[in-house]
Amino acid sequence: MKYEVKGAPMPVVECILNPEESMICDAGAMAYMSDNVEMKTSTNGGIKKVFSRMFSGETLFQNIYTAKEKEGMIAFASSFPGDIIPLDVDENHEYIIQKKAFLASTSEVKTEISFQKKLGVGFFGGEGFIMQRVYGRGKCFLEVDGSPISYQLKDGERMVVNSGYLVMMDSTCSIDIKSVGGVKNSLFGGEGFFNTIITGPGKIVIQTMPMVEIAKALIPFLPTNNKG
Repeated sequence: MKYEVKGAPMPVVECILNPEESMICDAGAMAYMSDNVEMKTSTNGGIKKVFSRMFSGETLFQNIYTAKEKEGMIAFASSFPGDIIPLDVDENHEYIIQKKAFLASTSEVKTEISFQKKLGVGFFGGEGFIMQRVYGRGKCFLEVDGSPISYQLKDGERMVVNSGYLVMMDSTCSIDIKSVGGVKNSLFGGEGFFNTIITGPGKIVIQTMPMVEIAKALIPFLPTNNKG
C-alpha cells in the first residue's frame, strides 16, 4: 500500500491499494475512492468489539474497503483542521492513542480499549479514563488537531502535558497526573487543577490545537437564547 497526505488545513490521506488489499475506518471517514473499491460494513470482531468501540468513542460499526480485481484508490479525510500522521505497527511498535485520533488503517491493524490503571488519571488527567491501544501489523493513520509535535522521551524522562494535547504515545510510556498546586494557580491560572504526566521511554506526539480548546474559546462569542 502506498499513500500520500494531501491538502491543508483539512487534509486527506490518499491510499493506493493492491488488488484484494483492504483498509478499515470508522463510519464517515472515507472521502472518495475509485469505482473498483468495494465497501463492507462490519462489527470487525463481533459484539465484544462493538462494545469496545462504544466505550472508546468510536463508531459502533466499521467500514472495510477492498480493491477488487486491480489496483484501487481510496482517500480518508480529517474531520478538523490539522494534519494526518502515519504509524508503522508491528509486534515491537504498539501505541496508546487518544480515543478520537484513529482515522484508518490497513486490515491487519487492530484497536482495543486501553483502560487507565489509576482512577485519578482517568477522571482528572484530561485524556479520559479510556484510550485506545493500537497493535497488530501494518499502517495506521491518526488525525491531529492543529500541528503534530513529536518528542522522544528517554527512560524516566517526563513531559507535563495540558489536558487534550496528547495524541499518542508508545506503549512503553506510562501516564499519570499531577496537581497544578496552589489554590490561586488552580482557580485563576487557566490550566485547571491537574496536568497529565507522560514518562518515557518512548515517543509521544502532541497536538497544537485540540478541538476542545477551540470549542471553549468560541463559547463567549456564541449567541444566547435568553428570552424576556
